[in-house]
Amino acid sequence: MAVRQLAEERKKFMTNIPSLLDLLKAGAHFGHRPSKRYPKMDPYLYNIKDNVDIINLEKTQEKLKEALEFVEKIAKADGTILFVSTKRQAKPIIKKYAESLGLPYVIERWVGGTFTNLPNILKLINKLKNLENKKLSGELKKYTKKEQLDFDQEIKRLEMLIGGIRNLTKLPEAVYLIDLKKEKTALVEARKTKVPIIAVCDSNVNPTKVTYPIPSNDDASKTIELVTSLIAEAISEGRKK
Repeated sequence: MAVRQLAEERKKFMTNIPSLLDLLKAGAHFGHRPSKRYPKMDPYLYNIKDNVDIINLEKTQEKLKEALEFVEKIAKADGTILFVSTKRQAKPIIKKYAESLGLPYVIERWVGGTFTNLPNILKLINKLKNLENKKLSGELKKYTKKEQLDFDQEIKRLEMLIGGIRNLTKLPEAVYLIDLKKEKTALVEARKTKVPIIAVCDSNVNPTKVTYPIPSNDDASKTIELVTSLIAEAISEGRKK
């Protein structure tokens, strides 16, 4: 019975994996110029076309399946996954799916120490919540207009820095990254604190630094939307169980 159930689960995952055509339509196969290629991405590349590395989409399907299985396992155990991308085209996508799942996210700037100095980050979160509560209760009205303006500016500053992680109370069970080059600080901190990393890996990054690399274009909004929606779907499925 257990073997049959496992087979059914694996079959379900394969049906959730996008077809090669869907990945092509999303532009997932486009890498960077060969001159920018990171050598350890070679196993995930198909060939070169018009001086652009072409990602092997069969490898994308394979690694995506592994990532989704891991994500569902975390969600099933009621774990937390932190969504991260400060890329212009990825920010609204990351925010949309993270908020729909009630998960923490970073889309403005990774605050140094978010993982490696979490106690200080939790102090900032508490400060933001306290200021918001005081403003909501009218407690700040006893201050001068200048002081109230200063409080408002501090709330806005903290909201921009840590608003997306306001409900974080401990290190997450995993982090989902888009563009390892842009999110290099988050990558370094996750590795230092041994937080598993799921990441979209373009042809110009080192996939061996990631626990679950997903070889794919990390610039195209259609690709980012496709992969992130699948991550979100796997989380939803895990929670149902």
